Amino acid sequence: MTNIPHSSSMVILDRTQETTSRSILYAFTLEELLCRSIGKMAPPILHIWRHPRAFVMGLRDSRLPEAALANQWLLDQGYDTAVRNSGGAAVPLDLSVVNVSLLLPKEAGDMEHRKDFEAMVGLIREVMSKLTDHIDQGEVMGSFCPGEFDLSVGGRKFCGIAQRRQQLALSVQAFIIVEGEGEAKAALARGFYERAAQSADPSEYPAVAPGSMASLAECLNIPLTAEQFTANLVEVMMARGLQVKTPEAIPGYPTDGQIGDMVDLMKARYAIKQ
Repeated sequence: MTNIPHSSSMVILDRTQETTSRSILYAFTLEELLCRSIGKMAPPILHIWRHPRAFVMGLRDSRLPEAALANQWLLDQGYDTAVRNSGGAAVPLDLSVVNVSLLLPKEAGDMEHRKDFEAMVGLIREVMSKLTDHIDQGEVMGSFCPGEFDLSVGGRKFCGIAQRRQQLALSVQAFIIVEGEGEAKAALARGFYERAAQSADPSEYPAVAPGSMASLAECLNIPLTAEQFTANLVEVMMARGLQVKTPEAIPGYPTDGQIGDMVDLMKARYAIKQ
């Protein structure tokens, strides 16, 4: 069984059916505010969510020479865009992608981040254990949002993991491409960097290569949907004793007004370079 810190008191917040046109920043600001309550009022939370059509940039992406031009290119195609405050680089999102976050308390001064990444890796391996035991961990060259904790099958990445740490809480965030064509998302990320990078040093952004990304369904060559993956994840965690909670049942859950104010603050703080 995966060793997830504080899982004995953790609850499940499943927002995967909330697929209306909320700002893509809603999920990130919700987690920011929940982390401020964890350890005070809110319990540890497993947050699961999706978004219909978005492109989330990392901070370095937003500082590329023509980031504003590339952002407009995405907006013209109907993508909601934003800059997130966690680590990592750009990630395209749609309903084929399941986002999973572990929101956990931490001790002040705890800088050991690897154990938290490893907890997320272990959770995803466990959820997928009935389908495959051939999930590899390690940076996939040519993928978007590359990192040491990339998860792949047969050399093609289906999952990336990032982290956001506050003084007394943290959020470990995974995007999991469950269904559809991973290459279409890679092509979108590649198009963004082609427009945004221009004269930037190649070391400042990932070189997204064809053949580097795939969905789990493609990797395993099986029919698999985001809904099935989510149901399996919830089933695994409920077998551990976790319960699905509504927002109203979670102490310290922020109001829509608090979330809206934080969305405005993050838009201003992490504005795209003009």
